[in-house]
Parts: sequence; C-alpha cells; structure tokens
Amino acid sequence: MDFFKHNKVYDFVKMSSYGILVSLVLFVGSLVLFVKPGFNLGVDFAGGTIVQVQYEKAAPLSEIRKTLEAVESYNGVQVSEFGSPEEILIKLPTATSNVNQDIGQEVAKELAKTGNLSVRRVDIVGPKVGSELKEKGSLALLLALVSIMLYVSYRYEWRFALAAILALVHDVVISTGAVILFKIDLNLEVIAALLTLIGYSINDTIIIFDRIRETIGERLNYTLEEVVNEALSATLSRTILTSLTVFFSVFTLYAFGGEIIKGFSLPMLVGSIVGSYSSIFVASKLVILFKFDLKKYHQKVAESERRALERKKMRQMYERGRV
Repeated sequence: MDFFKHNKVYDFVKMSSYGILVSLVLFVGSLVLFVKPGFNLGVDFAGGTIVQVQYEKAAPLSEIRKTLEAVESYNGVQVSEFGSPEEILIKLPTATSNVNQDIGQEVAKELAKTGNLSVRRVDIVGPKVGSELKEKGSLALLLALVSIMLYVSYRYEWRFALAAILALVHDVVISTGAVILFKIDLNLEVIAALLTLIGYSINDTIIIFDRIRETIGERLNYTLEEVVNEALSATLSRTILTSLTVFFSVFTLYAFGGEIIKGFSLPMLVGSIVGSYSSIFVASKLVILFKFDLKKYHQKVAESERRALERKKMRQMYERGRV
C-alpha cells in the first residue's frame, strides 16, 4: 500500500532543517524537566511500599491522608488517586523487614473508618534492591546504545553510527521528558519501554540507511542531498504504515490498559511518534551535517570490489592448478 506517489521525490533535506530546530527545542525542554521538577522515582528504584486500595464509593483523599499521617510509622506517606475516584495508591517511603507483618492489612485496619475498602495490591522493595535495580536499568540503556553504535559502525560507516546514536538519544530523552511531564513514576516499566523504543527506532533508521546505501550505488552522479531525498521518499509509505501500526497498538494500551501499565504505554506512545520523526528528519540530516563524502565512499566500495575480484581470480588459479 502506498500513501504517496511512488515516483515523486520529496525534499526532506530542506524540511529537516526545520525539524532539527523542533528537535532541539524538545530535547532542551526535556533536559530542563530532568532538573526541575526532576524524576519521581517509583518504588522499584527508591524502595518503599505501595498499597493499592479500592473503595466502594469515591475515596475521601483528605481524610485518608489525615488518618495515615497520624500514625508515626507512616511518616512521609503519599496518597493519590489511581485511575478512578474509587481507587487510591498509598506510597510509604520505607519497606517493612518483618516477614510476618502484613502491611496491607495494617493499612486497611487504619483506614477502616474511612469507608468500605479492599486491598488490591501490595508491592514492597527494599532500598538496597531499589538502588541495584536503578544501576542495572541505567546500565542496560547504556549497553544497548553502545552495542547499536558498534553494529552500525561495522555495517555502514562511523558517521552513520554517530547519527543513529544521536537520534536514539534524542528519542529516549524526549520520551523520558514526557514521563516527567505527565507525572509518571520512573520504574522498571519505563526502562522496559525505553529499551523497546530503542529497538523500534533503530529498526526504522537502519531501513532508511539501507535504502540510502542502495541509492548511493545506483545514482553515482547524485549529490548526498539528492540521495537522501530519494531514499526517504522511497521508504516513506513503509515508515508511515509501521508507525501507525505501532501507534494505534500502543494507544490502545494507554487508553484502555489502566494506570498500572501507563509507565510502559506512555513513553512508547510518545516514542512511536518521535522515533519515526527522528529517523526521517534527524538521523539522515545528521549524516549530511557530518560531511559524509560520497566520492570517498565510492572509492572505498570500488577498492573493496577490486580486492574481492582479485581474491576470486587467485582462488580460481589455485583450483585450476590443483586440477
């Protein structure tokens, strides 16, 4: 299926000049959010206890806060609505170390006078485990980026690799900024979404880079700008179809999956848009800005083909000698 005329070449290089400016604004804005207000670490990373409680009627938040704050062991408690007025999320900054202690039942007992309720979920993570999860999550993101850069450097050329990694960092930073903006806790679900986004975005970028490389071989007299425009135009329908498929799938999760899955669905929803956008307007433009030299590339390919031909001739001479 083609959304656009197959033979028409669009001037993406010209449009990407504006795209880079938009990306720069979003990127810097996301970095500002990293500093203020900053990340709201979830229990996975900060440690502590989460108790999800459901009421038969709308939960009296102010009364719940007042009741729990009166208990000394619950000092620093946070109470917030969770998806609907009847459900609340209670966050305690400390985790119980007593295996015989049922923190969910204790909270339910304290809140018994606030209305009919039931405990839906209790999550407990110690501070040491939370710190380890945070370190391993950050390491997973770093290793993913490094391994992708090594692969693209081997498969293409270092300018392509650097452009791909910068586009991926752009996608991850903006998606993470959306997590802060929408006040979603930074937890393992968010890290899983960012790793998934890296895989999705690099797949889009690699397909475009492959097309650029094919076009370079077919259009020996083209400038780099003309090569990029033709490659992007040729893959545009595929990029749009893939992006819409991912977008609608993730949007369904975001709209109907409930609050508990928004840590995964929101960054993926933002990332599906930003990732496709960066593959078209950021990664390819960076290759041009990094002064990729078509002439040297053609010489390199010609030299590689010459060496391959020489090896083939030597092998044939050797085989004839043996016969």
